[in-house]
Order: sequence, then C-alpha cells, then structure tokens
Amino acid sequence: MNPYTIQPGTHFTPPNTRPGPATPHMAFATGLRLLRSHPHTLSFSVAGPSRLLLARRVTELRFLSSVGPQRRLFAVKASSRKREDEVEENGSVATVKDGGGGEGGEGRVVVYELHKEATEAYMSYAMSVLLGRALPDVRDGLKPVHRRILYAMHELGLSSRKPHKKCARVVGEVLGKFHPHGDTAVYDSLVRMAQDFSLRSPLIRGHGNFGSMDADPPAAMRYTECRLEALAEAMLLSDLEQDTVDFVPNFDNSQKEPSLLPARIPNLLLNGASGIAVGMATNIPPHNLGELVDALSVLIHNPEATLQELLEYMPGPDFPTGGIIMGNTGILDAYRTGRGRVVIRGKTDVELFDSKSKRSAIIIKEIPYQTNKASLVEKIAELVENKILEGISDIRDESDRSGMRIVIELKRGSEPSIVLNNLYRLTALQSTFSCNMVGILNGQPKLMGLKELLQAFLDFRCSVVERRAKYKLSQAQDRYHIVEGIITGLENLDRVIDLIRKASSHVLATTELRKEFDLSDKQAEAILDISLRKLTSLEKNKFVDEGKSLSLQISKLQELLSSRKQILEMIEDEANEIKNKFFTPRRSMLEDTDSGQLEDIDVIPNEEILLALSEKGYLKRMRPDTFNLQTRGTIGKSVGKLRVNDTMSDFLVCRTHDYVLYFSDKGTVYSARAYKIPECSRAAAGTPLVHILSLSEGERITSIIPVSEFEGDQYLMMLTVKGYIKKVSLNYFSSIRCTGIIAIQLVPGDELKWVRRCTNDEFVAMASQNGMVILSPCEKVRALGRNTRGGVAMRLKPEDKMACIDIIPASFGTKLEKGIETQQTHGKGSTGPWLLFISESGFGKRVPLASFRMSPLNRVGLKGYKFSLENRLAAVFVVGFSVGEDGESDEQVVLVSQSGTVNRIKVRDISVQSRYARGVILMRLEHAGKIQSASLISATEPESEELDEVAAA
Repeated sequence: MNPYTIQPGTHFTPPNTRPGPATPHMAFATGLRLLRSHPHTLSFSVAGPSRLLLARRVTELRFLSSVGPQRRLFAVKASSRKREDEVEENGSVATVKDGGGGEGGEGRVVVYELHKEATEAYMSYAMSVLLGRALPDVRDGLKPVHRRILYAMHELGLSSRKPHKKCARVVGEVLGKFHPHGDTAVYDSLVRMAQDFSLRSPLIRGHGNFGSMDADPPAAMRYTECRLEALAEAMLLSDLEQDTVDFVPNFDNSQKEPSLLPARIPNLLLNGASGIAVGMATNIPPHNLGELVDALSVLIHNPEATLQELLEYMPGPDFPTGGIIMGNTGILDAYRTGRGRVVIRGKTDVELFDSKSKRSAIIIKEIPYQTNKASLVEKIAELVENKILEGISDIRDESDRSGMRIVIELKRGSEPSIVLNNLYRLTALQSTFSCNMVGILNGQPKLMGLKELLQAFLDFRCSVVERRAKYKLSQAQDRYHIVEGIITGLENLDRVIDLIRKASSHVLATTELRKEFDLSDKQAEAILDISLRKLTSLEKNKFVDEGKSLSLQISKLQELLSSRKQILEMIEDEANEIKNKFFTPRRSMLEDTDSGQLEDIDVIPNEEILLALSEKGYLKRMRPDTFNLQTRGTIGKSVGKLRVNDTMSDFLVCRTHDYVLYFSDKGTVYSARAYKIPECSRAAAGTPLVHILSLSEGERITSIIPVSEFEGDQYLMMLTVKGYIKKVSLNYFSSIRCTGIIAIQLVPGDELKWVRRCTNDEFVAMASQNGMVILSPCEKVRALGRNTRGGVAMRLKPEDKMACIDIIPASFGTKLEKGIETQQTHGKGSTGPWLLFISESGFGKRVPLASFRMSPLNRVGLKGYKFSLENRLAAVFVVGFSVGEDGESDEQVVLVSQSGTVNRIKVRDISVQSRYARGVILMRLEHAGKIQSASLISATEPESEELDEVAAA
C-alpha cells in the first residue's frame, strides 16, 4: 500500500517529480497519475478547501482504485486529524468514514463514484479556465485580464490627454483590486496591448521599451510608463458610467468591476485574439477598422446580407505587420465556418546594388504576422552556412525607426526569383495563420463565422444603447421634475419666502411648501437650496429654458427607445464617427492566388507590353516592337485578325507586373496581373476576356487601367456616356475579389465608358462628340465611395454624348490662362501643352491649352472642334509632356480603326490650329470605316527606319 496526502499550499514531492507548491489542480492531476501507476496499492487524499475542484467541501477525500480484490486500507492522517480513519473499499465507490467531526463523536459518510467526481471536477476546472482566463468575450473582444487593465487605467485617470504613469502603478492597481494573480501575467498583457506589431489598433500608449519584433523583452515595469490610447477611450470606455453594462463583485467582494466594456466597434475582429484553454483554443486575425465598420453597416442595413456581400467591404484580415495574404480560400473558410488557414508572405523587393557585376539583393520590407525577425535572419544565415540555401553572399538587418529592411545580397549569376522561392519554402518568410474563431457568447464558448460574430456584437450594442438611453431618460426626468418645482417656486416667490420665514424649522418649511404648491420632497428641497442670486428674473428664464430643453431631450429618448431602427442608426453613426477619426489604410495586401509556392510574377521580367482590346471582349498582349513608327496620312498596319463584326475598343501600354483594372459598361471593376494575359502575335485573334475574368452575360469591358502601385494620393476619374463624373481613391481597388466589385452606380440606360488616373493637383479635360470641351481642376471633383453615382460633368444636348476624357499634369496648370485665343498661340512657333483632337473620320489637330479657360462642372463648355453633321469626335489627349530640344512633342499616337487597322505616328507631325479649324488627315479611312480608338504613348528608343507604307497621304 502506498498512500499519499496532498495538502494545498504546502510543498509535496511525489516520486519522480520536482518539488514545488501543491495547488488543487496539481493535487488532482498528481492523484490521477498515481492512480494509473499504482492501481492495486494506492489510496490518496486531498485535504483542504478547494472551491475550484471540490464543490462538496469535504474535509478529506480519498480516491480508491476499484481494481483487485477487496481489502482494508488505511489513509494517512490529514493535518487537522487527531486519529486515523478506517476506510473500506467497495467496488468503484469510495467510502469515507469521518469520525472527527460533530458532537458525540458521530461523523458522516460520503459515498461518491470516482469517475463522476473526476469528470465534474475537471469540467469545473476547464470552464473556469475558459471563462476566466483564456477566451475573449464576443461582445467587447477582451479577456478578463485585458478588461481589468483597461478599467484600472480608466479609474486611475490615465486618459490619452493626461501624462503617462508608471506601469508598476497600473499593475499594482490591477492586482490589488481586480486580478489576484502574479504580476508577470498582468504586465505581459499590458505590454501586448501597447505593441503596434501585435495589435492592429493598440489600446495603450506606451512610453519606454515595450519589446520589439526581434522578441526583445520589455523593460521592467518600474521603468516603463503608459496611458490609454484615444481609440480605447472612444471605443471601449466612453459609455461606462451610464449604466450600460453590469458591474459584478471583484474577487474579495470589496468593490465592483464591469463584467464587460461597452464597445462601440467589434474589438474581437479589430484586434483579433489568441488563447489556449482546456480542450479548445482561439486564434482570431485582426482586421482593418474602416473595412470592419463598413461591413457592420451592411449588416445593419440588411440583416439578411450574405457572406459575399460582407466580403465586398471587408475582403480579409489586415495584419499589423503588413505582408501579402495569398489567396482567399482560407479566408472564405474562416468567415463561413470559423476555421481556415490564411497563408501570409513577407513583402520583398529586388534591388541592383552593384551595376558593374550586375549583382542583386533581395530586400525584405515586411514579414508575416507574429514572426520573430531576429530568428528569421538567424535561420537564413544557418541555411546558408549549412549549404541548404544557395546563391546568398551576405545578409544583414538594416531595420531602424523608419521601417524594416533586411538586405540579402545574392551571388553573381543567382536568380532572385529562385532564391526568394527557397526563402518562402524553408523559412518563416511565408507562414500560415490558422483561424479558429472561438469566443464566449452567453457564457459558453462557441465557434462562429464572420456574420455570426457581427450579429452577436450588434445585439450587444443594441442593449448598450438601450440601457444608456434609459439611464439618460431617468436622469433627464429626475432633473425635469426638480426644474418644474423650482419654476413653480419662482413663479410664487413672495408666497414661498413668506412660508419659509414663518416656518420654525427646515422640516416644517419643507412640509408647508409641499402642501401649498403640491410639490414632492425633492422639489421642496430644491427650492430651499436655491441661493438668493438665483431669484432674479434672468435666472428664472434660465430654468424655463432648461425645462424646455429637458422636455425635448426626454421626448427624443422615449422615441429612441421605441424604435429599433433609430437604435441601429445611432450604432452606425457612432461607429462611423470612430472610423472617420481613427481609420488607417490597409497594410496587408491580398494576392489573388491559392498557392503558397513560387508565382509566375517571380520569374517573369517586368517588361513593357501592348494591350489591345476589341469591342466583343478579345484581349491581346503583344511586344512593343510589333508596330513600327509610320508617317502621318498612311493607312497603317493591321492590329491582327478580328472576329466577324468586331472592332477595336482600346489600345494601351503597360508592364507585365502591373495590376490591370478592367472596368465594364455595367460599372463593375475586375483585376488581374498583366502577365496573366497570354502573349500572342499581331495576326492572332486574342484571348476572350471571359477566360480571364468572371464577366456576367452581356457585360463588356470598356476601359482598362494598369496600376503598378496603389498609392494613397492617386484617384480614378470615371466618366459615363451620359455625362456623369466621379472621383474615387485608387486604394479602394487594391483588394478586388475574382467576381469583381462595384465601381460606380449607373442611371438606367447609362454605361461607364472612360476611366483615368489622376491626383488632386492635376486637371481634367473632357470633350463631347459634338466637340464641346470643359477643363476643370481635379480637386473640384469631390472624392466619393465606390457605390455612388457621381455628379454631372457637362450639360449635353439631347443628341450629344461624351466622347473622351484626359488628365492634364499639375506642371501645366500655370499655363491654363483665361481669355480668348490669339494669333501667337497657333502655328509652328507655338509651345505646348496642346489638346490633341482626333475625329472619327481620321482628321486631327493640336490646339494650345491656352485657348481654353478653366470652367466648373455642369456647364455647356467651349467649342474645341467644329464638325460636319456626319463627323464626330473620337478622342482627346493632352500632349506636350515630353518635348525635344526644339520644344516639339516627342510623343506618339496609335490610331485604331473599326476594322482593326493600326497607325502609329508622331504627334509633332500634327499641325497646331485654332479651335474652329478642320484639322489635317491623320489616317485614310476610305475602306476602313471610322477611328475606333486612339492611344498616346511616350517617346521610345530609336527604332528601325523601315516603314510599312501602304498608301501615302
């Protein structure tokens, strides 16, 4: 027989274990371990109170093995025993005879099954860990320790406008009042809430060393200082004193703490969470504040919104360390079921650091979330040293306050794409974030998808707003009641004074006032408390005005409480207020691929290419030397084979690594890399866009925009056929799902035709088919969201439509002068910039920009080209960006006819004329119909002098 007694709070050393303090959890686990190892000879007892494990509060509990023959066992005395207890084993039941308690020596017998007690005790322990430590609450997105830290800082007055205080002071406040655990756990939690590489939106502003991405530990709490971030105050603590949440007793029942914080934003999705409990864990990714509020607004307006509609506004996680999210399959799984795998890559560039030897270097600018930068560098160095990773000559960390920069120098002849692929495969430069979206809802852990999480938060927020309104209503009603009494007293001031003077005591004065004017105790007390200075007529008017204001406030609050629609509107307004104040651009880019291996872009050179789009949706990618330079007035070279009744729609120059935004006539935008378009010869028909994009039936691509980087100060200017114009930030199109997103709302019968890139410093030039022109600053066009229609660009006549739009660089803005054109603005001696007009009949001319004055939108415009009845304007370009030594333009224009014939000519060969001139022949179209599209390209390297002249001008 081998009995053991385990007394909580004492030191206990079972066989083959290290000594240490015995806790109820350790005692329970150790006992089970000993039972398994000594099934025939073991009994043990757990003495002492254990609220967590032993709900029955038995003084001494013995677990007896049911294996083997029945026999008599003797338990070792507990610390409070004066004699040994005799215990008999009866099958699987443990019988405890307690002879030390009660009067007369009579004890009690507790009969309990071992497996039942073990199950209940373990479940009690597990639920305590789940609810009290490891898992966040869905409603405010916080674990208990984080909630207590924020509340303690709020109680200490550590607002964003106050000075910092020592972290040791905050930790001491938490430990002493709310969290009876070790200071290490509290300080570590505080530090994490202050790290901008751990939380997408930090809740605490730290001062001092709070750790780094190299896993450097923070300084001791006595050296660091902290205060609340403004976001934490606005999002989590602003409504705390208005009875919005329940307060519960703290651990020693000495005071109360909030069971939740009245969050205005789904903090669980904003900053994410991670934790390991008993039998389950949680791992929720962080998200962008602006996108999260937009998704919440969608659910407010449409409770039946689908996951796809939510993804249109919140396409995926947004990690604080940036990186590139590879594909959306894992995101869809996580948002649909609560579980999914998100592949993240670091963001890298390749630089040429030695031009003589043509050696390159890989620059790592961002790393995946929760990746240790120092360990990553050490791992790469170790792989190079062990000859596992080849092609690297040196690696160094040049990161500083301005940002991350890890330089990996490559050996001569090493292919950067191959080295980069090996880095993804062998190191943490590519990692996986396993989403497991588990949170506490209604006191139970639950696995939830995106919509369920948002809906749970909305339900909680509705209750918060309702409780806040009831609190304000109660306060307003109480005050209104007092003000009514004061007004009554002031209206009968002489009688009130007379009653008070005649009263012998305060109580008697109160009683007389109540009887005389039918007042309540509070009203009578308020009248007695009025100072003499408030007896003036001016003060009376103030009370009257206050009563009217309170009456209006009460009416609004009652109306709010009776309408769920108004409550939801208030929730949306408060969320948008936080969004407008604290929004930051997305850091993690979304890559439209489901593979974590080497991508095509890593092995394809970033070369200049030509893209040709036909009206029926056939796209061709060709080399830039496909079309040689030709003279003005020639027929040109055919762009290639076209389908029956098909015509050319657009022709542009871009690079293989560019994102190409495809805008359709229905106002939808799609995105794909330029290199994904199959390269073909000039004679090929091209690739149908339906093979590249997910187009709906009858949908046509009308404009394509290449984008190398989505810069914050860049916009897209959109113009429809019926003359509606809109400016949208380019960042709104950085994350486009494969099925496309809305770019503009259209009126019936309208279609999106032109899209151009611009900045607020530039100017926009628009022309109609009848030759009317408007020039206007881009900053005058108000920036709007994607799902809007825009304003009127030009007042069109009934038979007129818009013809084209172009952007004038900011450098030419000073040359846009008001006034009529003069003789000096025409002819060979004129200087740029110019507006290049191209008509459908193949004629064209250049008109100086000085011939046009700036005009606001929604005007008729100035005449820029005078046409005959059968002729119309095909395109307008601003030229003169690139000029030679003689001051003439070095640009070239590519003309494409409806039959697919292409002519590429120099802009300098097109004469400068007045606004009313007819122009000169640019392309003969006797057998080629009309000009379908035109594209402007910059000057290129000298080309072959060989010209494909079929017919002279």
